Amino acid sequence: MPGLFLSFEGIDGSGKSTQARLLAEALRARGLTVTLTREPGGSPGAEEIRRLVLEGHTDRWSAETEILLFTAARRDHLEKTIRPALARGEVVITDRFADSTRIFQGITRGDLSATVDRLHDLMIGVEPDLTLLIDIDPALGLSRANARAGTELRFEDMGLAFQTKAREGFLALATQSRRFRVIEGDADPAAVAARVWQTITPDLLPA
Repeated sequence: MPGLFLSFEGIDGSGKSTQARLLAEALRARGLTVTLTREPGGSPGAEEIRRLVLEGHTDRWSAETEILLFTAARRDHLEKTIRPALARGEVVITDRFADSTRIFQGITRGDLSATVDRLHDLMIGVEPDLTLLIDIDPALGLSRANARAGTELRFEDMGLAFQTKAREGFLALATQSRRFRVIEGDADPAAVAARVWQTITPDLLPA
């Protein structure tokens, strides 16, 4: 089969990373070759940028600077990981892609959508075949995210209003593109995984 490019999106604490992993495991169990990756990151150079943008104080970078950093990381990710895997005919599942930049940098701290789109068209020019948006109440997502151990909490530290605006942006974006599938994430991981599988099976494994 030709390569297939899937992305998982959602606010922080939505459970999208868990769902990306569970879907990768389910597809591998059915004999498909899967590359599971993430953003920012997914290649050595992009992982270095990840540390710059996800750690530190909330005002470490302006939204404009973040757009440049995320786009640079995405370009390296695309060159080193995504395109080679697709060329091998694999299923690529990424935990976040360009839609996260469209939301977290494009609309949450001002109207920078046009800047994000211009840079994307110039440097990336690729969209996933299918995007799974894991939707969750922002208060619950933020509570989950803050309960995690680690240092990558810069965006969580921007607070509930930030996450609420991000959720609204994701849902609005989902209405504008046929590649989106919205999955309710307010259940245990196994139940959400079943919802994901039921939703994507016609796209991945047509009858």
